[in-house]
Amino acid sequence: MPDAAYFGIAAGFLNLVAFVPYILSIFGRRFRWGTSIIERTTRTAPNRESWLNWAFVGAVVLPAYSLSGAQETAWVAAALVVGPCVVAVLSLKYGEDGWSAFDQACLAGAFMSMLMWALTGSSVVGLLFALAADACGVAATMRHAYRQPRKENGTAWVLFLLGDAINLLAVPDWSWASAPVWIYALYMIGHTGPIVLIIWLRRKGV
Repeated sequence: MPDAAYFGIAAGFLNLVAFVPYILSIFGRRFRWGTSIIERTTRTAPNRESWLNWAFVGAVVLPAYSLSGAQETAWVAAALVVGPCVVAVLSLKYGEDGWSAFDQACLAGAFMSMLMWALTGSSVVGLLFALAADACGVAATMRHAYRQPRKENGTAWVLFLLGDAINLLAVPDWSWASAPVWIYALYMIGHTGPIVLIIWLRRKGV
């Protein structure tokens, strides 16, 4: 197995593992570092729009990404189908209350992007539109993290960021011909990084 494939599997695994502390925190629990003890913590309130959006978009991104030529880096996309579906279901009961006009506009943008992909019939164009739809969920989560940083799980987002950074090492070809593969990899780290930074700065009172 090529080295790039190992990095891709590791990146996908880290993204999947990141959902463990995130889901635990939804129930107000966390692992104590260095032990197997589960203790109480601040309850995470996932943004409903973001996770419903990501569950919907993730199910479209995976086939579009695979058809556009991704192999080694597709493990992250696969992990981001399973995890968001679980969190999206939990967010219906435990998520942030209310649907603001901003949240509604983001979700409408997601559906519009999927419609545009259906009209074009191109997996590459579909991937780009899907990422645009995904960005709507990112915007909502950044807004949520800025307003209520204690209600986002920092450990989970650091694991997402680490997995996305490793996924860059799984990109086998950085030529323009393979643009869909590396665009997705760069996009992922391009939004997990700022979310981690926002959470860290806001918890510091910045």
